[in-house]
Formats: sequence, structure tokens, C-alpha cells
Amino acid sequence: MKSSATYYWSSFRTPAGAFSVALDAAGAVAATAFGGRGRLQARLGPGRLVRDDRRASAARRAVQAYFKNPKRTFRLRLAPAGTPFRLKAWKALARIPAGQTRTYGDLAKQIGGSPRAIGGAMGANPICLILPCHRVIGSSGSLTGFAFGESLKRRLLQGEGAL
Repeated sequence: MKSSATYYWSSFRTPAGAFSVALDAAGAVAATAFGGRGRLQARLGPGRLVRDDRRASAARRAVQAYFKNPKRTFRLRLAPAGTPFRLKAWKALARIPAGQTRTYGDLAKQIGGSPRAIGGAMGANPICLILPCHRVIGSSGSLTGFAFGESLKRRLLQGEGAL
């Protein structure tokens, strides 16, 4: 991402606490975070954040609808920035249905690469929840590797009926 880029952001309450979203100039979601502006900026990287609740209203409604119906599919334009491998991993991630999980190994077999490389891609996912990295678990069923903690990952998976 270019350091001169401007992103429009909003933060709002969800049943899981504060949630923030940043959109690019075209209105596509560039980053999300559980937490406020600081957590969002850390996931987004360089760029200027300008508060704009109106521009972010569709993303806010979609996230709030998810918490009412966790089986719901997100239908938002996304613009995650990443390497070609990470973009490929995030596309595979987006295809994991609510209520299901995959292991890092499953995704590695699906797209090529190693479970460790998949873990790196999940850790670098700038669009949590919408690109559901919480649905990726360890081969033993462990809930490892979620940037916002195991407790929140468990809560999201339970809400979707995956646990």
C-alpha cells in the first residue's frame, strides 16, 4: 500500500466488542479489526485514515447482520493488499462456508504451499471476519493463530455452529 493512500474508516459496536473497517477510495474494504482505530491502522499499514461513517455504512450493516445471523455470506467488495500467494490463500479462505473449518494443511493442499506458509497468509490477512481466518484451525483441532485471541475465535466458531 502506498503511504499517501487515503482510507475511509468507521468503528462501531458489535456483540464481540468494537469493530473497525477501512475502505479504499473506490469503496472496497481494505482492512478490518476487532478494536478501534489503532488496531485498524496496524492491520492496514501505511495510509491516512479519515473517519467517514457514511461511506462505511454498508460494511457496518453487513458486519452487524453477521452477528444476527452468523451463517450469512458477506457480499462486499474487498481490496486486500498482499503477495500473489497471500491473495490466493485469502481467495480460498473466502470459500470456507460459515459453520465449517479447514486446517492449515487442508488449505496448503488446496492451493499449494506449506501449512506454515498458509499460517503466514492467515496472520497477514488484513480483513478479519469478512475473510474468515477464524475458520482455519490446527491439524489437532486447536484454535491457534487468530490475531484477536483464542477466546474470540472460539466465540465466532461457536456462533457459526462450527464447534
